[in-house]
Amino acid sequence: MNYPDLHRIYNQPFFNLIKQARAVHEEHWPENEVQLCTLLSIKTGGCSEDCGYCAQSARYTTEVKAEKLMEREQVMERALAARANGSTRFCMGAAWKGVRSGTQKFNQVLDIVRDVSTLGMEVCVTLGELGESEAQQLKEAGVTAYNHNIDTSPEHYPNVVSTHTFDDRLKTIRHAQDAGMSVCCGGILGLGETIEDRLKMLEVLSNFNPHPESVPINALMPIQGTPLGGNEQVDSFSLIRMIATTRIAIPRAKVRLSAGRTNLSQEAQALCFFAGANSIFYGDKLLTAANPRANEDLALLDQLGLSAQRPDPSMAAPDADQNRPAYPECEVVAGAGCGC
Repeated sequence: MNYPDLHRIYNQPFFNLIKQARAVHEEHWPENEVQLCTLLSIKTGGCSEDCGYCAQSARYTTEVKAEKLMEREQVMERALAARANGSTRFCMGAAWKGVRSGTQKFNQVLDIVRDVSTLGMEVCVTLGELGESEAQQLKEAGVTAYNHNIDTSPEHYPNVVSTHTFDDRLKTIRHAQDAGMSVCCGGILGLGETIEDRLKMLEVLSNFNPHPESVPINALMPIQGTPLGGNEQVDSFSLIRMIATTRIAIPRAKVRLSAGRTNLSQEAQALCFFAGANSIFYGDKLLTAANPRANEDLALLDQLGLSAQRPDPSMAAPDADQNRPAYPECEVVAGAGCGC
């Protein structure tokens, strides 16, 4: 979907937008289900990157302390608890620039993935940059989906991160898709971007071929000590508008209501679900930030008549559209270079 169409959709009257998004949601997701995902940081802090929003960067002074990679037994304990608590996807994140085939830490991650993949949940990892070999090995070990957000528009990206490029993000996403993994890819609202930036980010996502399997929409939770620690929090109407526009632009993707949920009332969360969100991070903590408690989430879903989606660990990655290029045209990403 191109920017003029997204601009028109996003800027229509609020109730018209919600009505349109709801119709698209009911056409593609009629089951009234929500995917419950648990996110575990298996390697926290000490990251060499300079992402301006991230408390895990070694360049900033925050309350997050660097920790070594968790042992396989520790991760399995948390994965079993997540499954018992109703989670259908177990996501593991490591604060690294990327991983390299043949290294001890990557081999350790592959062992962890193999064990977690035996539990019947979908397995998602986010490990930074991937090459072709690393992506293939993760797929063979049992990874269902790879998370790698593009965060914001190509134009605004250099204002947020300088240690890698927007094009680097796209290359990792391509490697994950080429290896047969589904891609979980979205962005963050509140990075000092404009509405135009948000829609240009969505333009890039909606032109992926195949589309992302899931699209997290995060609202920045400003962390003291990071460059963006003084940013204002995103208002709920802007978040709901973005969720609704994403649902219309990428109708078959799961739209994940992600970071920032602790700042939303139950009524605002209900509007997010009505507008097209059908996935949440579930549990009392994200990588380093707070999250609503599991019992509160279950109570809200029950009140709304929503149920947990069953896991599909063997699901295939979405099919590419043979009538479109494998990635957005280079001009779509405004000179960032898409690797086409």
